[in-house]
Amino acid sequence: MKKSLIALAVLGASGFAMAQSSVTLYGVADAGLGKVANGKTQMTSAGLLNNGNSRLGVKGVEDLGGGLKAGFNFESGLTLKNGDFAGSGGGFWGRAANMYLGGSWGTFLMGRTLNPSFYGFAAWELTGAANYTVVGNTFGFGGGNGPRNSSQFTYTTPNISGFSGSLGYIFSADNGGNAKWDLNAIYANGPMSVAITANKTQTQKTGWSLGGRYNFGQFIVAASYSDAYTVRRGFSIGGTALFGPASVTLDLTRDTKNPVKKYTNALLEGKYSLSKRTFVYADYLRLDGGNNYGVGVRHNF
Repeated sequence: MKKSLIALAVLGASGFAMAQSSVTLYGVADAGLGKVANGKTQMTSAGLLNNGNSRLGVKGVEDLGGGLKAGFNFESGLTLKNGDFAGSGGGFWGRAANMYLGGSWGTFLMGRTLNPSFYGFAAWELTGAANYTVVGNTFGFGGGNGPRNSSQFTYTTPNISGFSGSLGYIFSADNGGNAKWDLNAIYANGPMSVAITANKTQTQKTGWSLGGRYNFGQFIVAASYSDAYTVRRGFSIGGTALFGPASVTLDLTRDTKNPVKKYTNALLEGKYSLSKRTFVYADYLRLDGGNNYGVGVRHNF
C-alpha cells in the first residue's frame, strides 16, 4: 500500500510538471513557379520569388513559477524541389538555435536568432518580410547585412502600451574578431506601427532604418528610410488594398545614394487566402534593372 501511494505521488508530480511545459512542432511549406532576371522559368522553393522558405522547427516553453519561464527554439530550412537542406547560414539549425529566460522584466535570449533590426523591419513592412520584399532586397533588413545573427545575447523589454525594444550584442571572439550590436525600438498599437533600428559591426559604418505603417481598414500605407551598412541608402513608399480574402500590394524604393547607379525598384504582389493557414500568391519584383516574377502556394502548419 505504501509503495502504491509513493508511485501515485510520483506520477502526480510528473503529470503536474508536464502540465507546466509544452513542446510544439511547426513549419512552412512554400513552392511555386518563377523566373529570375536572366534565368529560365523553373520550380521555385526557398528562393527569391517565394513568399517564404520552407522550414521545420520545434519550440518549447516551461513555466518555472513566479512569472518566470524558460524556452527554446530550433529551426531548419529545406527546399521542396528535392528535399535538400536549404540553409540560412549557421549550419543545419541555421534559421534558429537558441534558448531564453523570460518574465515580467522582459526576455533574455542566447544563440542564433532573427536580429532586432529584422523585427523592427517586420513591424511595418507590407509583405510580412517576404523573400521578395523590395525594401529588404534593396537596402537590407533594417539597414543590416542579414536578418539573423549567431552567438547573440538579446534583451527584449516587456510590451508597455505598444512600446517595446530589443538590444542584441555579439562579442568579437564570436564574430571574426569584430564585435557587433543591434537594436530596435517599436511602437505597435491599434492601426499604427513605427520602428527605428540600428546595427553596427566593428570597423563598419552604422546601418539604420526608420519605417512606419498605418491601417485604414481597407487600405494600408507604409513608408521608410534606410541607410544600409554599405554606402547605399534611400526611401520606400507603398500600400496594400484589401478585398476580403484577397490583397494587392505595390511597394516602391528609390536610392538617394548608390555608388553604382540610383535605382527605382518596385514590387507588385497579389495574395488570396484559401484558409487561415494557406494562401496563393503572385509577385513581380523589379530589382536593380532586372525583372523577376513568380507564383506560388504557402501553407503554415
